[in-house]
Amino acid sequence: MKNIALIGLGTMGSGIAANMLKEGYNLHIYNRTADKAAPLLGKGAHWAESPAVAASRSEAVIAVVGDDKASRAVWLGPEGALSGARPGTFVMECSTLSLTWVRQLHAEALARGLKFADTPMAGSKPAAQNGTLILYVGADLEVFDSIQPLLRSFSRSQIHFGPPASGAAYKLINNMMAAVQVAALGEGMALAEKAGLNMDTVLQALNDGVLASKVVTMKAPNIISRQHDDALFALRWMHKDMTYALRIGDELGVPLPVSAEVREIFRMAVQRGLGDMDWSAVGEIVR
Repeated sequence: MKNIALIGLGTMGSGIAANMLKEGYNLHIYNRTADKAAPLLGKGAHWAESPAVAASRSEAVIAVVGDDKASRAVWLGPEGALSGARPGTFVMECSTLSLTWVRQLHAEALARGLKFADTPMAGSKPAAQNGTLILYVGADLEVFDSIQPLLRSFSRSQIHFGPPASGAAYKLINNMMAAVQVAALGEGMALAEKAGLNMDTVLQALNDGVLASKVVTMKAPNIISRQHDDALFALRWMHKDMTYALRIGDELGVPLPVSAEVREIFRMAVQRGLGDMDWSAVGEIVR
């Protein structure tokens, strides 16, 4: 596999593309706004006028977009990647999407003789830039084995959960749990602040104690300092991910009362104009 199509050059896609170019892949890129491609074209990537054109030149197609709507736009229709991909092409969706759409995309790919994998990512902007993402993969084992060398070019770990859509399911569960932790962290830090505690000492205690999960230690400094402008992962995307996760709960009959309440806190944050800030900004709601 040498010729690869990458669709979506946002924060994550641009980092992934740069790492694949470093590994020597012949990269065909498409983005809705062409100006984001300029740095990658300077590094040897090739511009494609549509997802279909990018896919027609490639043995594997990777999409990295924001939500179901954007994913449908790049895969479906006469200009979509599925229409340009030749039978036997590997198609990989790295975005965090609803389970319903991932299942439909898998079915659409199979109907065209394509090999599908959902490969959503764990990690934010620095991990994409450094090639240290973690990928949660849902794919037939044969497909997983075939694409793993490509996935290693921009990730440090590739965890195979099972058949298509299983990686997507876990990614939504993962983000749902992370959102709950950070919302609780925001409330705790607001309470500590009002109680007059020394916040440097609070941060030390957090890092040394049983609450020191990776997400807590990563986001506590932002919440304490109230610095959210550098959006490593935008708050609006976390609200979207929680919405998709709650739909799984509805489908499976699993009550998710805590996550449902936290999703509403993220909705409030979006409505208050914090959607494009880092998701640590959820801590501002109780302040």
